[in-house]
Amino acid sequence: MVFTADTDLTLTHAAAVANTGPGLGDEDREELPDVAALGAWFDRWEWTGRRPSSRAELEAVHALRPRLRRLWSLREDALVDEVNALLAEGGALPRLVRHGDIGWHVHATSDEAPIAQRIAVEVGMALVDVIRAGEVDRLRTCAGEDCEDVLVDLSRNRSRKFCDGTCGTRANVAAYRARKAAADS
Repeated sequence: MVFTADTDLTLTHAAAVANTGPGLGDEDREELPDVAALGAWFDRWEWTGRRPSSRAELEAVHALRPRLRRLWSLREDALVDEVNALLAEGGALPRLVRHGDIGWHVHATSDEAPIAQRIAVEVGMALVDVIRAGEVDRLRTCAGEDCEDVLVDLSRNRSRKFCDGTCGTRANVAAYRARKAAADS
């Protein structure tokens, strides 16, 4: 584990939600098309607190995605400014909580806050750990051809290049075919 369990989870979630828009991830379609899909996402990622229940909350999550994606492209000083803005805008007030299998961890918003606000603040808190540990280079864009998905490299040796989609498999198949063609000629 590179960071604490809650930081790893939040960073992974941030990349996943940032990649849910049309044309991103493995899908060419909108992965969060309606409130029901957002609720299913909420459940799949085991969010606690008030469930998202309105079109306005869905639209706020959609609006947050480009901002999350942009975090991956910022250098440290600009990232610090953006993290501070996320925390301030979200009214971050850190507190220790324990639920599920994660153990003690930090929540920095009310459980009743809108989901987009909770996501933004949780991502900001996770990025505080990334910045303080000097690990900003773990925030990457997929090395796959024609893929712009963001990812967080949580490997010990900093070797992750591809998103959670099929990019790694496609690259491995292409490399295999190239080696086979070279060996056959």
